[in-house]
Amino acid sequence: MEPFIGGGAVFFAINRKYAFETAHISDSNEELALAYRVVKGNVEALIDRLGVIQTAFHETPREARSDYYYTVRGEFNANREKTDFETFHSSWIHRTAQLIFLNRTCFNGLFRVNLQGGFNVPFGSYKNPRILDEFTLKEASASLQNTEISMGDFTTCEKFVDSTTFVYLDPPYRPLNRTSKFTGYSKGGFSDSDQVRLAEFFRTIDQRGAKVMLSNSDPKNEDPDDLFFDTIYADYLVDRVPAKRAINSNGKLRGEISELIITNYQTNCQTQAQQPLMDTTLRGDMV
Repeated sequence: MEPFIGGGAVFFAINRKYAFETAHISDSNEELALAYRVVKGNVEALIDRLGVIQTAFHETPREARSDYYYTVRGEFNANREKTDFETFHSSWIHRTAQLIFLNRTCFNGLFRVNLQGGFNVPFGSYKNPRILDEFTLKEASASLQNTEISMGDFTTCEKFVDSTTFVYLDPPYRPLNRTSKFTGYSKGGFSDSDQVRLAEFFRTIDQRGAKVMLSNSDPKNEDPDDLFFDTIYADYLVDRVPAKRAINSNGKLRGEISELIITNYQTNCQTQAQQPLMDTTLRGDMV
């Protein structure tokens, strides 16, 4: 189970390796939930639509590509209020294609929204971005066939959890400092109080017998005395592992830092997840 699906790197790596009977993924970001449903059930139509967008973008003169990007972004945001995120409609396919286009061509592959939920990442100015990755989309669709997809807060998946479940929690990371603050993944943000609420949820599903793993930033990179996560996960195993920051406006700051892996079970191995479906980006029953 993965309640913060994001780009799905861990989910796709594990679900590909093990033939789970059932998997569950969810996210509070309704755009992502919609996109995963389209990838699962309408991948061929999505590929066709992305092919049209890719051709149009690559045939656009370089000096005009920024205008093309902002036109798509404007349409994407304008149609948000008209979109029913619960009931499938053919317009979902075009919306998912637009989302993938924006992800592939925006600055640093970010997903960020404003308080109204509008996508607000600027153009990325890449020379030849790969907008359509047909192989990855088909592989993702195949991997999603055993998967239930839902939208909502991480607590909505609690009903699926029992002693045979593995749960991976990858919430929006706690900012390392004020200048690195990034809370725009969803319009509600993810505050320290949400991190505490997630720790309480971790404890709840631990008591159900599930195996639980959580990843997050390590505050000690900036402040050795910051024991925020060590405190709220004091009853569990807190490991610090090396990781590279891929997203930073300053390329020199994209080096190796420490990140946290928190579990309710002992583990001696760390695996590298495969490439996510989007950069933004388990059991006989995983969630």
